[in-house]
Amino acid sequence: MSGYPYPMLDKPSMVWSRNSEKRSDLKVHEWIETIGENTPDWKRYDVTIFGVPLSKSSISTSAASENPDAMRKAWKSFGTYNLDENMDLAELNVIDLGDVKQHVTDIAFTHQKISEAMAAMRTYHPHTLPVAMGGDHSITAMLVKGWKQAHSDETVGILQFDTHFDLRDLSELGPANGTPIRNLIESGTVEGRHVHNIGLHGFFNAKELKEYADAAGVHYTTMKQARKKGITEVVTKALAQLSGQVDTIYVTVDMDVLDITHNPAAPAATPGGMYTGELFEAVQLAGEHSKVKALDIVCLDPRKDVGEVAVKSAVHVMLSFLTGYCKR
Repeated sequence: MSGYPYPMLDKPSMVWSRNSEKRSDLKVHEWIETIGENTPDWKRYDVTIFGVPLSKSSISTSAASENPDAMRKAWKSFGTYNLDENMDLAELNVIDLGDVKQHVTDIAFTHQKISEAMAAMRTYHPHTLPVAMGGDHSITAMLVKGWKQAHSDETVGILQFDTHFDLRDLSELGPANGTPIRNLIESGTVEGRHVHNIGLHGFFNAKELKEYADAAGVHYTTMKQARKKGITEVVTKALAQLSGQVDTIYVTVDMDVLDITHNPAAPAATPGGMYTGELFEAVQLAGEHSKVKALDIVCLDPRKDVGEVAVKSAVHVMLSFLTGYCKR
């Protein structure tokens, strides 16, 4: 494939300088390549990262649009070597494609570009693993729709880590950050029984949303249940069940699944949520599974962060997921 197949993307705003001779003990910014003047050799890449800087569709006030660049800045603090697994992620070839173009006021236009970006990736280099840095959770519905546009014959399942069902009524809110899973179900893109949500808890979901989930066949495990069973068992069972039913498992991580003490920057941060170690373990397990083919990380507002606690956790989520992918 020659040329640049992404007119819907702005090229990355940050291009790090690196020592071209360095081959070991890399920092993440020295490892992840960016689009330059020359057309990349798409065949050699394993992972394609891109940002979706949208937060206008958020129900609550949010600057999640700033998260993609915040993650890019923060990953300079991380190395590619994972001590826990004795594994160097530099074995993977990764490129940052930039950000989906935004319209100042037209959310529908931006949503269309998000779907086009995913469809283009699946058309021009389907061998790569897409990783999207959001943005609010509305982007998930658009990314999965883009996937289905390119793979109309595939059945897609969702593994969701979230404090919320995200099943709120589209007739009231439209394609907002509280509605992506309902959007996918009601549009016929994904069946309710092919959704597994892990991490719901507390006093942050209306009873009518639970009733909708039950009627649609959505699988869900509350945080209290997950702790009793163990996060490893819960995620492993969810992946096993999905893998027997679908062709592709799409993983979406709403960073508000983390306890507010572990993530003060989510617009809907709450007490009683998941701990960072639990989430890192969960996404690594997901990354190891052969039918898991895409990831997004959403709902993180860097303006509300304290000492980069949340943004660095988001980078760690991405690297933990890629550790699992590398273990394949």
